[in-house]
Amino acid sequence: MTTTGDHGNSAEAKASCCSPSLLRDGGLRTESAVVTPPSRGAERHAIEQAAVPAQYFLMGDSTDAGNPGDGEGPAHEVWVDAFQIDATTVTNSAFARFVAESGYRTEAETFGYSAVFHLALAADPEDVLGQPPQIPWWLGVRGADWQHPGGPLSTLDGRGEHPAVHVSWSDAAAYCVWAGRRLPTEAEWECASRGGLRGKVFPWGNDWGDRFRCNTWQGVFPTLNTVDDGWLTTAPVREYSPNPYGLWQSVGNVWEWCSDWWDEDYYAQSPVRNPTGPRDGAQRAMRGGSFLCHDSYCNRYRNSARASNTPDSSAANIGFRTVGMM
Repeated sequence: MTTTGDHGNSAEAKASCCSPSLLRDGGLRTESAVVTPPSRGAERHAIEQAAVPAQYFLMGDSTDAGNPGDGEGPAHEVWVDAFQIDATTVTNSAFARFVAESGYRTEAETFGYSAVFHLALAADPEDVLGQPPQIPWWLGVRGADWQHPGGPLSTLDGRGEHPAVHVSWSDAAAYCVWAGRRLPTEAEWECASRGGLRGKVFPWGNDWGDRFRCNTWQGVFPTLNTVDDGWLTTAPVREYSPNPYGLWQSVGNVWEWCSDWWDEDYYAQSPVRNPTGPRDGAQRAMRGGSFLCHDSYCNRYRNSARASNTPDSSAANIGFRTVGMM
C-alpha cells in the first residue's frame, strides 16, 4: 500500500489521512468497469430518493474554512438541472443484492486486500500486509472487503443499514450500470448537500451547535476515539438528521465517490451550467469526509470540502450514493 505525505504538514498529507491511495495500477485513466445491466435495472435500486430542484447555487468555499491545496475555491455560481439523488449512501443490504444478482466481485476482493483503520482491525497479524510509515493508522489488510470491513475476522452482522465500504470508484460505477443509475457530479453532490442553504459550511448551517450532527472522530486522533457519539467506525445511514432536501449524512460517516475526474484547479475554468469535471485524469473526486474527520488534521466534513483517490482504491471509510439517469 503506497501513499505520500506527512501528517499535519500539507493538504496532500491530510488527504492521505482521510483515505489512502492503494495505487494498484496507477496512470491516466479514461475508462471504468463495465457490468451488463439486467432488464429494468432502475427498479432494483431500493434507496429512497431526495428531489433537488433546478437552481443556481454558490459552489465552493466562501468562508475560508477550506484546506489549502484542495481546490475549494474560488467560490462561484453554478447552475444544475433538477435531479433525484439517494437520500442515503448505498447500504450493505442494497450492495449485497447487487452482488447476488450480478455476480460482481469488487476490486478489493479481486486484488485480495484493502485499507482498514488500525483501531477497527479484525484480522490475524499475518494478514496485515503493510503499514505506511507516514500514516501508520492505515493498514493494508488481506481479506478486507465490503463483507469484511475490519478484515477477514469481521462480518456484516447487524450492519445491513450501514454504508457499503471498501468500494472503489470502479465498483461504484459498476453498481450504477446494474441499477440504471449514475454517480453524482461534484456540482450535483454539493448542491444536494447544501440543501438550499446558500453558502453555509455544513448541511444544517454554519454552526456546529451543542449536539452531534454527523459521524466524525472524538478524542485524540489517531490513537484514542472516545466514541462519544456511539460509533467507532460507520454509523447506520439514517443516524442524526437529514438536511432540508432529505439527505442523510452527506458529511461525515463515509467519503462518497463522484463521477468527476479530479483537478484542484478546475473551479477556475468550470462552466456555469451543469459542470461535469475535467475530461480525464488520474484520480476521481470524493466528497463529504468520514468518521475519521477531526479538526486537528482534517476538517472535511463540510459542504465544499473536496478530496480524491485513484479509481481502484478502496478503504473502510469510502462509500457512495447515486443519482437517477437524466
